[in-house]
Amino acid sequence: MGDSVLVIERRGLRRLALVADYAALTKPRISAMVLIVVAVAALMGSGGQCTGWPMVHALFGTLLVAASASAMNQWFERRRDGLMQRTAGRPLPAGRLSPLHVTVFSLITLIAGTLYLSYLVNLPAAGWALATWVLYVVIYTPVKPWTAQNTAIGAVSGALPVFIGWSAVSGSWDVAVPGGLALFLILMLWQFPHFMAIAWMYRRQYQRAGLKMMTVVEPTGRLAGWYAVIAAALLLPVSWALSWTTPWHESILYLSIASVLGLIQLRFAIRFLKSRTDQTARSLLRITLLYLPLLLLAIVLYTI
Repeated sequence: MGDSVLVIERRGLRRLALVADYAALTKPRISAMVLIVVAVAALMGSGGQCTGWPMVHALFGTLLVAASASAMNQWFERRRDGLMQRTAGRPLPAGRLSPLHVTVFSLITLIAGTLYLSYLVNLPAAGWALATWVLYVVIYTPVKPWTAQNTAIGAVSGALPVFIGWSAVSGSWDVAVPGGLALFLILMLWQFPHFMAIAWMYRRQYQRAGLKMMTVVEPTGRLAGWYAVIAAALLLPVSWALSWTTPWHESILYLSIASVLGLIQLRFAIRFLKSRTDQTARSLLRITLLYLPLLLLAIVLYTI
């Protein structure tokens, strides 16, 4: 009796571990941020009216496509991940999942997510989700060992989910509208101070893995610092642009929040540029992780 219970418990633990490994393939923190961006874009595009099942369908379909992209990214980078301490414990380099299983998982979630968005949301939303997948998996991931401009390519793919949310409520391919473009630029620019801080902190691991990050090809980090400062400075007018279509008295609170957040982030970016240490990079990283969710929250409150 005791042995049978032990066997059942071990099987249960193995199943839980397997579920945890597949969850890790989806990069949960990145997927969560993608969903937040889609939700904010949908709220903006609908004037705060997109709620209930339309939002649920848009988020669930996007989650499937995002999970696929993260899994296939790890498939491509499984050997390089094994050379870096920060990623060596992932399911593929650690040998807990096979490349075949990850490929099947990625294909299933990509097809399911694209079809889900096509039928239960609309074709433009599915198209933007597929475009995001292609840019992230087919272009960004393979060029990381070849050019330091991979961060710029990744920044574009990281901002494209804005258009998934926007087209989900508009039903149109046309996303060239002031609010949508401003939100896209916010997401794109934010990634530079965020990833330049990461690139500096893990520059030795990136070099060992053969990844051409900015801090690897220009090891003093000065260029990475300038990228962080310029992007942080540009975020100020871009974030203000969201309020230009409304009267001043209605947007003063949002403008105040966006300005304070932007100036704080800019201050830490300048500090990183002046003194490029792990401490200043870590401080900048933490500020970027506060800046974006707080700004998105301010946008939601301003929209509704």
